[in-house]
Amino acid sequence: MKILGLIPARGGSKGIPRKNIKLLDGKPLIQYTIEVAQRADKLSKVIVSSEDEEILGIAKNLGVETPFIRPKALALDNSSSLSVVQHALNFYKEKGINFDAVCLLQVTYPFRQVQFLNEAIDKFIASEADALVSVSKIPHVYNPHWAFVANDKGFLDIATGDDEIISRRQELPVAYHRNGSIYITKASTVLEENSLYGSKITYIESPSQVDVNIDTLEDWKAAEQYIAKRKQYK
Repeated sequence: MKILGLIPARGGSKGIPRKNIKLLDGKPLIQYTIEVAQRADKLSKVIVSSEDEEILGIAKNLGVETPFIRPKALALDNSSSLSVVQHALNFYKEKGINFDAVCLLQVTYPFRQVQFLNEAIDKFIASEADALVSVSKIPHVYNPHWAFVANDKGFLDIATGDDEIISRRQELPVAYHRNGSIYITKASTVLEENSLYGSKITYIESPSQVDVNIDTLEDWKAAEQYIAKRKQYK
């Protein structure tokens, strides 16, 4: 299967200014994802998509392809990941180059491992799914069967639509949330169905010890603590 590895990295960031190239343990944040993607032999091509010249320059120096400058209209706070993926696939399609799938690797999840990425790709290829997402378990206290939504009468309904609350923790089904590490989607699903997920989604569970997704300064501190602990036990 021909799979495009796509690393999106726009210049703007409100929570952490210039986050994608901010140094984490002496390396630009984007470098962690680039290095893993470059070592993943299951990816046919790896590129960085950005509107920012500095980010593109850093990516080039790290040996990754930067075939285009992303339109600024696709690098706004409200720009969707789907539009970024569609832009990349259409760029190659116009050149007569087609991919079977795209693997979206967000810079904000720096500690994914090469083996885990290859396992995710293998699972996607072996499945009949439209997409694969990496997930983490939801703690039982936040399980959707124990969550509520307010109705228009001012009362609470169980978020799942159940009539009765599951009373025992042991009876709760395992629930997951997408953690942002890996998204793999068929190109046809992206381009023809305008979706990153399609109707059939499979998953792979990320190791809990590397489950750090950097959106806030608190997340950044957690990443620094993870690196410090890793160095301590080497």
